Amino acid sequence: MVHKIENQYKEILNQYMQRQSEQNLYVGQNFSRQLISENISPEEVISVHKAAMQEIYKDLPEVVWHSFDFLVEMMINYGLALQERQSLLQRQEEIRVEMDLAANVQETLLKTKLPTLDGLDIGLLSIPARKMNGDYIYFISDAEGHAGIAVADVIGKGLPAALCMSMVKFGMDSLNHSPANPSEVLGVINRVVEKSIDDSMFVSMFYGRYDAVSAQMTYGSAGHEPAILYRAKTNDFSELYAKGLLLGVSPAATYEEHTVQLEENDMVIMMTDGVTEGRTDQGFIEREVIFKMIEEKKDEPAQVIVQYVYDALERMQNAVLSDDFTLVIYKKV
Repeated sequence: MVHKIENQYKEILNQYMQRQSEQNLYVGQNFSRQLISENISPEEVISVHKAAMQEIYKDLPEVVWHSFDFLVEMMINYGLALQERQSLLQRQEEIRVEMDLAANVQETLLKTKLPTLDGLDIGLLSIPARKMNGDYIYFISDAEGHAGIAVADVIGKGLPAALCMSMVKFGMDSLNHSPANPSEVLGVINRVVEKSIDDSMFVSMFYGRYDAVSAQMTYGSAGHEPAILYRAKTNDFSELYAKGLLLGVSPAATYEEHTVQLEENDMVIMMTDGVTEGRTDQGFIEREVIFKMIEEKKDEPAQVIVQYVYDALERMQNAVLSDDFTLVIYKKV
């Protein structure tokens, strides 16, 4: 077979060297397809070319033939590197397709229904820094006018964080339509997380329960970023602290809960650290900068405020999020 290929190639090359026509090039191109079908490697093609040249041009200097030997050695390594690169690109594409599918499954799996209550305006936005979102928002509502909200953040990113969040979703589903207070909710989810995920992973969570009748917000936290209370009457911001270990640290952990009274146009601003730990070339973005953004849009609907803050922070960070971004606002109207 090799001898036949060498003879065919020598004839094609000889015809091209004599005429150098488009037709000769076309014949060569078709022959290259035959070489591929015969699984002839690049270095073997060069060896065939050298043998053909030696028969056609016997009087070429010895150094020319050495150059072909050098090219053969180069092509051996080039072929191996090219094969490895193509294999890597194929694997990367497979991973990309798998991650796209996983992100779509996560989006479907973690959907939650926005509660509708008289006197409460809700704005929310959750944007993953990568394909998979390590942040999670879950709403619990009941017929008595309560709007519970969990804002969670897995310490970690990517697929492991997404799988961990599905366990949080499982626990929250078991509490849906329940009148449970924040300390109870955090206790239940803590036990679910502690039993279900790897010891190296932890979850922070803020849970708040708004009562539309009394306009009170009761809240608790499992090591999460403090929510912010905005008082419209005094135009100031304060942090809502509540002690509690991260979820998954200890099955015996207990969680504090506190209650605040909301007046007209007051807001409870809940977030993950992707909002408060944004960076620019000059360093971290100060919380006061975020407060100023909210203040500028305080008279707008909650969703307009949330979107405004996100757009402003995105511009400040040159459209590159360093972490998952989740921001939720409960506004008393």
